[in-house]
Amino acid sequence: MELTGLNRTDTATAGQGYYSAGQSLRLRRLSSRVSNQNAPPHFDWGSSPEGGEDGDEEEPQNVRELPMPFGLRKAVRQVQQMRIPVASRRMRQSRALKRFSAEAKSALALVTLWRKAIQQIGGHFGGGVQSYFVFLRFLVVLNFLSFLLIAGFVLIPGIVFHSLDINSSVPELPSGTNITGKGECMVYDPNPGALTVFYTYFLDLLSGTGFMEYSYMFYGYYNNTLVVANGSSYNIPLAYMLTVSFYFIFCLICIIVRMGGVARVAVTTGGGAARSYSMMVFTGWDYGLQGDHATKLKKNNIRYQLQVDLEEERIKLKAQSQTLLQTVGLYTLRAFLNLVVIGLIIGAFFGITMATRYSQETVKTQNGILDLLLEYLPSIVITASNFVVPFLCDQIALLEKHSPSTTIILALLRAVFLRLVSLGVLLATLWLNITCNSKPDECIPCGYNYGQYQCWETRVGQEMYRLALFDFLTTIAVLILVEFPRRMVVDNCSWKLIKWVGRQEFLVPPNVLGLVYAQTVVWTGTLFCPLLPLVNTIKLIIIFYCKKTTLFQNCCPAVKTFRSTSSNIVFFLVLMFGWILATTVLIYSMAELHPSYGCGPFRFSSTMWSTIPNSFQGLSNTTKEFLHYVGSQAFSIPLFIFSCVLLCYVAAVASVYGKSVALLRTQLQLEGRDKQFLVRQIEELTQKLGIPKHDRDPMGLSHGGAP
Repeated sequence: MELTGLNRTDTATAGQGYYSAGQSLRLRRLSSRVSNQNAPPHFDWGSSPEGGEDGDEEEPQNVRELPMPFGLRKAVRQVQQMRIPVASRRMRQSRALKRFSAEAKSALALVTLWRKAIQQIGGHFGGGVQSYFVFLRFLVVLNFLSFLLIAGFVLIPGIVFHSLDINSSVPELPSGTNITGKGECMVYDPNPGALTVFYTYFLDLLSGTGFMEYSYMFYGYYNNTLVVANGSSYNIPLAYMLTVSFYFIFCLICIIVRMGGVARVAVTTGGGAARSYSMMVFTGWDYGLQGDHATKLKKNNIRYQLQVDLEEERIKLKAQSQTLLQTVGLYTLRAFLNLVVIGLIIGAFFGITMATRYSQETVKTQNGILDLLLEYLPSIVITASNFVVPFLCDQIALLEKHSPSTTIILALLRAVFLRLVSLGVLLATLWLNITCNSKPDECIPCGYNYGQYQCWETRVGQEMYRLALFDFLTTIAVLILVEFPRRMVVDNCSWKLIKWVGRQEFLVPPNVLGLVYAQTVVWTGTLFCPLLPLVNTIKLIIIFYCKKTTLFQNCCPAVKTFRSTSSNIVFFLVLMFGWILATTVLIYSMAELHPSYGCGPFRFSSTMWSTIPNSFQGLSNTTKEFLHYVGSQAFSIPLFIFSCVLLCYVAAVASVYGKSVALLRTQLQLEGRDKQFLVRQIEELTQKLGIPKHDRDPMGLSHGGAP
């Protein structure tokens, strides 16, 4: 009865033009349409035949259904055809672009290099070991793209010009260049010789001498010619210089972009273990997994991450419970151990210096094996130092009692300092011999030590080539001669001592440092050995499969794992240090050292960098004025000021975003506490009311607490 009266009231009210709050919206629309039929003909001139912007609005008005004269209908139809739905078209284009971007990302994920293999590694050995293989994949792609860059502008043009015998000419000597009395400096005889026996070919391949010395592999083979064909020219020295320079810039951009992505992940996950624990427990599972095998891999991955977080929190709690005397004693012990580590590193540097001098100053005996060992002496000493000193530092680090992440970072920093600076010591020793620092009279005719280095750029390239090759051979030898026999002995011997030693653990820090060291050698030697990125690409691909095989067959999961998020940032920071060292060597070689007169594309230039200013002489006056303006203070000072302002703005925005994130995290913590308080209040109230436990706690809130 009440409902019938209410409906009648609503109908009566609607008849008067008013609608109650409970009336259906359908009745309102129906009444509106009936009232509009009594109105004069009206047409929405803003409508279009293609519909609204969102595509879900009412259908467009049909001109034929409206009571209006024929001339007016014709005018309306013309207006509809002339009107272009700009907004809707832009929206459709934006949606199509987003859809294409999502499909492209999904397709790219399917063809990602070693995707399934790296996922399998992460499931069995955790995110730390997985981050090593992800880092290795990044270096493979970086080196391959770098090789394509060098091949496109240096290697392929050189091969084409040599094979087609295109007209070429030597550029005019730069102003102020005097070659009088320097005829002996222009003599360069690599003396490849005829291959009489097979092992000579093999030794030349290992040492980079003989037939390899005068090939596309090294700097000395490229000419300083200007090729002219069909009205166009190609300056080989300028292409060589700009390609190498852009190669370093390209590598820097790739590192920064990848580091930015890793940093965003680290900021998103947060730095605290409790926050990381919450993310892994509540949002860490992948519901798209199919099959028992993939599920087990994901479970193992989460288990290893939880193990790291619990270990970190345990060490933090232990450090907070120490007394003042224990803290002072611990820091004193750490300072003493750091002094011991510094002494070991200095001793390694001294050994590298003496080995390099002996290798460069000793005359070859024409004995293939002895000469090969003599040439590899610096590489052997560096590799031995990189094995022995980090091992001793790791044993010392056990006494310092740091957390696993701190121990990993310290091991990385010490090994980085040792490996990168040892490479710098080798190069510094070579520069001292090339520039005749100890005997200045030997450099008077040519400006460099011609008697010992007819083409010093090729000699430096050969040293970098031997370092890269020996590092690869050492890695393979350790896998075959150390890790595999160790696994065979452990699996087939029942002695307690051997069982206690166990299989080899896959330690991430030394393996990552090996990759960084190899990449630094490539960057350092690319100016003198242009094909070194290709060599490193092949080397890293082989290392990936060898490491993957030995990881599953010979190694066991590490006892002390670490969080992969923060470690990825450390990996790229270490790689950045290697890039800085290689860039320093590049700038010094281009700007300070005199090029060899008998080889290379810069043989008649005072420095390699002088090729770029000299190439400006053939440009038009307008281009010269523009380039001079770009390099003047009138352009550089405003650019510097604008960069500073932009940097301050970005820093301010980042600070605001950081504060907003901190406030949101604090709000989430407060909401969690409020939920816990409400749960306790509900539990106390149910106890007072005498409600049974199975009725008052059906979902286990008293045990689970707030999320």
